[in-house]
Amino acid sequence: MGKMKPPERVTVALDEETFEVFKKMRDELRVSQSELMREALKFYSKYRTLFEPVDAEKVRTYIEMLSTGEHIIMDIDHWLLFLNFIGSHPEKDKFWESHKAICEAHAEQFKYKLYHAEYVLKRLEACNLFKLREDSENAFTLVFGPDITRKFIKTELEEIFDGMGLKVDIKEDLAKLRVRVLQDLNR
Repeated sequence: MGKMKPPERVTVALDEETFEVFKKMRDELRVSQSELMREALKFYSKYRTLFEPVDAEKVRTYIEMLSTGEHIIMDIDHWLLFLNFIGSHPEKDKFWESHKAICEAHAEQFKYKLYHAEYVLKRLEACNLFKLREDSENAFTLVFGPDITRKFIKTELEEIFDGMGLKVDIKEDLAKLRVRVLQDLNR
């Protein structure tokens, strides 16, 4: 059997605040300084994506939307199953009329809260149905997957913006919607 290589020695300098955290964790976990450093590095290596910068505004939007109980998280396959079923249902026109009515109610809420067009787009992007790209201060591109989702969102945007009294131009591409805000009274 071969000899085990001795561990590498590393000297680390910690500021006072970090050293206090280090001592507290070492004492609470009842491990050696070396073991604490090894475990901390392994944890960071495995979960470092948790430490990447997050879009704080998007996180606030998620918290606000989910905490009220008015929104849900749904698997994308279930979402598409639902929309495809609606698309082939004999009473699909009733669905689209009801969808427009719900959008009108959203428009009333958004108008009352003085939301501007960009905020509405970012809020809907948080639902994960499209990716939003800001092309200029008043021009945006929404990138979609399946066509049925694009139709749903286009209808939603038309109804919401109209109900808010905003003037927008929406152009449809194969997998995108291009939204140009012509007049936003809330800005």
